[in-house]
Amino acid sequence: MNDRADPSLLLQPLPDNPLLDRSELPAFDRIRAEHVAPALDVLLGEADAALERAVGPEVPPDYQALSAVLDVAVERLNRAWGHVRHLQAVADNPALRAAQGEQQQRVVEFTTRLGADERLYAKYKAVAASPQAAQLNTARRKALDDALRDFRLGGAELGGADKQRFAQIQERCAELSQRFGEHVLDATEAFELYVDEARLAGVPPDVLQAAKDDAQAHGRTEPGVCRLTLKAPCVIPLLQYAHDRSLRETVFRAQATRASEFGPAEQDNTPLMQELLVLRQEEAALLGLDSFAHLSLVPKMAEAPEQVLGFLRDLARRARPYAEKELARLRAHAASHLDLAELQPWDRAYASEHLKQSLFAFSGTEVQQYFTEPTVLKGLFRLIETLFGVAIRQQDAPVWHPSVRYYGLHRVGPQGSEPVAAFYLDLHARPGKQQGAWMDDARQRWVRPDEQGLQLPVAHLVCNFAPPVGERPALMTHDDVITLFHEFGHGLHHMLTRVDELAVSGIAGVEWDACELPSQFMENFCWEWEVLQRLTAHVDSGQPLPRALFDRMVAARTFQSGLQMLRHSEYAIFDMRAHLEPGAASNVQALAEAVAAEIALVPPPSFQRYPNSFTHLFDGGYAAGYYGYAWAEVLSADAYSAFEEAGIFDPATGARWRETVLEAGGSRPAMESFKAFRGREPQLDAMLRHQGLA
Repeated sequence: MNDRADPSLLLQPLPDNPLLDRSELPAFDRIRAEHVAPALDVLLGEADAALERAVGPEVPPDYQALSAVLDVAVERLNRAWGHVRHLQAVADNPALRAAQGEQQQRVVEFTTRLGADERLYAKYKAVAASPQAAQLNTARRKALDDALRDFRLGGAELGGADKQRFAQIQERCAELSQRFGEHVLDATEAFELYVDEARLAGVPPDVLQAAKDDAQAHGRTEPGVCRLTLKAPCVIPLLQYAHDRSLRETVFRAQATRASEFGPAEQDNTPLMQELLVLRQEEAALLGLDSFAHLSLVPKMAEAPEQVLGFLRDLARRARPYAEKELARLRAHAASHLDLAELQPWDRAYASEHLKQSLFAFSGTEVQQYFTEPTVLKGLFRLIETLFGVAIRQQDAPVWHPSVRYYGLHRVGPQGSEPVAAFYLDLHARPGKQQGAWMDDARQRWVRPDEQGLQLPVAHLVCNFAPPVGERPALMTHDDVITLFHEFGHGLHHMLTRVDELAVSGIAGVEWDACELPSQFMENFCWEWEVLQRLTAHVDSGQPLPRALFDRMVAARTFQSGLQMLRHSEYAIFDMRAHLEPGAASNVQALAEAVAAEIALVPPPSFQRYPNSFTHLFDGGYAAGYYGYAWAEVLSADAYSAFEEAGIFDPATGARWRETVLEAGGSRPAMESFKAFRGREPQLDAMLRHQGLA
């Protein structure tokens, strides 16, 4: 007896549920928690029915036939579930969090079962072995090869108890990862500190005013009362500029101990990390691999954990002499100019900013006055339009918050303008929004096999910058501008693809340690005089950034780059060792301290618990992959040197970058794309030069 739902009934539209709306764009303004379960009832039913049909005799072992049946249903499920996960990241509320948590196990169960279905695996192997396989285009051949690899990594070759256990691990890891991220968000939002404005001497005026406004918004109407939080627009400038040392210590401790044993027990991520690491090692063992680090590297550019650790330790070795000089100079400056005989962790950012101002005669606050959000966006869009032959235009679309904007991307040519992609832009920090910055896909480019034609890509570009204060436009630090360019690099990789195959379109199918190549590449433009002239207009005078100030910024570009490289190497080595060494899970904090003893110049404070809020590793895709930032920086610096050689606005170089890297997406190995652009394999020299470590 077949008790599965009739797919013809499941396909009936339910217009009252926005997650089932097949309109061009999701109705983000109407999606509510109560829509999640009913939508998944339909979408999981469709996907399950499609799977059974795909493995049955009526669907031949043919790539197009399988895609028409299975990919259509699974893509619709993944897209709707992606909307739910996106909203939980940018507009969290208790009802939505509960709905996602309740339904997540169903989604994970299906995707795990799909990836491990031996019948479907056999069908794909039959496709690969058929005479027609030789006729597949490059993108489809890559997608097929990736699919066969992912079936093996998904447990399709396991059987019996091992297969059942593998599925249990996937479900439990998904649950733990979600809870990890929720704990970090909750611990971040739980902290608040009300102080008199006198304690914020030294803090930039816009940050001070935002803290006053925040206090009033929370019912504290006394004159001069400010509300401090751990949101980035508050905590970063406070640690950099606040003269009050005890206040800096209080905020630093709160930031460093989030989601640890120093807070509420129900928010402590320590047991979650331990269990995740144990389960990941067990997953690797079931697949016959030595560790989760080995498993993580199978679809990446790097070949072995030892290679990655060697790469990171080599970077640390190169950076160490520079870092030692930087630290000595910082300590001397703090003692002689700030009366800080012993530099504490909560003094580092403050003393560094003071030293930077004394060395280069400018402050971050001074620079920030030139980077108004409207001018930065206008300049960024103009740069993208110039380099890549596209036009960016704001359009109307349903959004999840009034500050979110939606833009269309059009390709401009002799035949006129044609739409190629779109993106949502969500720039400002607010309650209920996860910290950090990221790009995610709302929809992928795909020539759909269900006769609906070409589906254009849509991206989410999310940051956590300070919102406008009063009637003045929002101001951005130069670091904010770099972050914005970084995320746009990811977005362009997703949006400018010309690949029509879902599995390798845009960022899909790109090795994880190469995904940061386009994003870090875009950061380089933030240091070009011709670009910054177009990005800046003083908030009061409207004047562009003065050349003398720009020159001082460039001189300061490599300020403390040795220390920064050491810190990145430390975090990346911790990540790799945590997923390589079987005993790491027993004491994550001890491992963090051991890596610090090997790499860092200064022992971390005894209370620091950075692993407990390391969402990249425990609620993201960077487990045994955090090294990818440094790995891709070698690629991106070398790629950008081609623009330095030809001229940063050279249209031929821009077109070659777009065609060989951005448009190719995941349709071929990243190294092939790099060599197609650069004409050779990557070299380390450019990255060391950019970092001032040559």
